[in-house]
Amino acid sequence: MTTDHTPRLFERDSDIRALGEGLLACALPREAWTHEAHLAACVWLLTERPDIDIDAEIATIIRRFNTSIGGMNDDMQGYHDSITRTYLAGVRLFLSGTGETGLAARVNALLQSSMGRRDWPLRFYSRNLLFSVPARRGYVLPDLAPLPVA
Repeated sequence: MTTDHTPRLFERDSDIRALGEGLLACALPREAWTHEAHLAACVWLLTERPDIDIDAEIATIIRRFNTSIGGMNDDMQGYHDSITRTYLAGVRLFLSGTGETGLAARVNALLQSSMGRRDWPLRFYSRNLLFSVPARRGYVLPDLAPLPVA
C-alpha cells in the first residue's frame, strides 16, 4: 500500500455517477479503476443506490468487474475482502459526519481525509494479516484495533 500519495480529485458529480454506472456495467477501462475510483464508487453506491445491498453485493460487483477487464480474483490479486470491508466502514463513518452535500464534494473531502488514505486499513491491521490470503479471500477481524462504527 502506498502511503505518500496526493489523491486525484473529482470535478463533477456526473463524473462519479458515470464511474459508478461503469463499474456496475463492467464498462470502465482498467486504468480508470484507481484507489480514488474505488472510494468514489463506494460513496455513490451508499448514497445514491439504496436499491443495491452493498454489504451483500460488493464482492460480486468488484469480482465481476475485475474479470471483465481481464483481471483475476485469486490468492494474489483482484478483489480483497478485508480491505473492501474496512473502507466500507470508513466511508460510512465519514458520511455520518460530513457536512458536504454534493457528491463530488463528499468524495473529495473523503479522499483528503485520513479515511481516504491508501494506508488507512493499516491503522487496524498488521501488514502481515492484511495482506494474507485469508484476508483477501474473506473478511478477517483486525488485529491492531477494532474498526470504527458509524
